[in-house]
Amino acid sequence: MSGALLVVGDVVTDVVARYRGPLAPATDTAAEIRTLPGGAGANVACWAAHGGCADVRILGRVGADRAAWHEERLRRAGVRPLLVRDAGAPTATVVALVDGSAERTFLTDSGAALRLAPGDWSPKLLDGVTHLHLSGYLFFAGTSRETARLALATARERGVPVSVDPASAGFVRELGAAPFLAAVEGADLFLPNADEAALLTGLAAPEEAAAALSGRFPLVVVTTGAAGALVAESGRIVARVVAPVVRAVDSTGAGDAFTGAFLAAHLSGAGPVAAAEAGCRAGATAVTALGGRPPTG
Repeated sequence: MSGALLVVGDVVTDVVARYRGPLAPATDTAAEIRTLPGGAGANVACWAAHGGCADVRILGRVGADRAAWHEERLRRAGVRPLLVRDAGAPTATVVALVDGSAERTFLTDSGAALRLAPGDWSPKLLDGVTHLHLSGYLFFAGTSRETARLALATARERGVPVSVDPASAGFVRELGAAPFLAAVEGADLFLPNADEAALLTGLAAPEEAAAALSGRFPLVVVTTGAAGALVAESGRIVARVVAPVVRAVDSTGAGDAFTGAFLAAHLSGAGPVAAAEAGCRAGATAVTALGGRPPTG
């Protein structure tokens, strides 16, 4: 399938601190600390380019403080940056605390990311675009949610398929399942992880949650961590995909890697199962290194 992938989402500066623990309150804990480019939307875009998607673009809002750095890193990854520079807020920053089991906890300053405004959007951004992907983070603040809804509506008018990744179980919990589901109504492809699927349905079993969500969205793919992924359509599970076994270092961005690789495969003509297999391979690669981006050079 020809055409571009447009991602609308967050571009973030990640400060990743990997420690072997336990954390020592009120004193020092030795850690490996790196400042890296991140953001769910930007990570997805980079992994889609890494997966073979030749024309990947990202619309996001960043502070003027780190805009040039992020643009350079996106171009290096094969992504065309369409970044709006915000003079009134810094670039979003996430501190990722990664423990010895590779599990991560995020401290998030959304900065400019959730200030993406309707004025930043134009229907012309969809010219030549085959697929629109919306990062779920946009739906957790009023201004960016309005922008995401506008982009989704424009895509539907043009017949451009839309995918959404909820991105954060914590923010889904704060916003509430019903408001979130109402905001993303109309998406063609929904890509939650197991925790997000459980919150959105009230069903603890990933299989039940995936099946329930596929009554709302034509295609649902629920990632289940090291176990792999579930593919659901028309109210039932149609496939269980097993992830490769690897030694995890940092799980930051594993879901973004899955989504980006899934979209790249999907846009190349692969079916949902083959696309999920590609996603699982990318997710397995992502957890073997610090940060949420694919290897470069």
